[in-house]
Amino acid sequence: MHEASDSYPVPQTLEIDLERIRAYWDTLKRGDDAVPFWDDVRLSALADRGASALLIDAFEDPPRFRFNTLGAQVITRYGKTVAGKFCDEVEPRSPFDLLTAQCSATVRRRAPTYYRHSGDHSYGRIILPLWGNGHIGMLLGGIATG
Repeated sequence: MHEASDSYPVPQTLEIDLERIRAYWDTLKRGDDAVPFWDDVRLSALADRGASALLIDAFEDPPRFRFNTLGAQVITRYGKTVAGKFCDEVEPRSPFDLLTAQCSATVRRRAPTYYRHSGDHSYGRIILPLWGNGHIGMLLGGIATG
């Protein structure tokens, strides 16, 4: 499992869909805050990029992650919706390989993380932290194929 502090580094160049999701996340920041608030997120603002996006609820004690909202392309790629389920309750396959570890790293670092799966069914995934209720309470993610 990836646990090093440099795990899941975000590359200089992202897939175009992921770059647009990250750019949207950046626009949500208030003042000098490094992390936007989760209640400012509107997936509809992503237009067609919202189909490749997902929102994940982050819980602290114990640390767990629950699928909140999944875009249509994410559901199609996985083969069914998993909204309302915790990450550890779903089969860890494309596009959710190593998702719990990546989410944990995002919460711990309070910074974006990136995962790239190569080979059959290759994809890139970005996870971005969102602040709420005094902690990282939600994660905005995006998945790009190819």
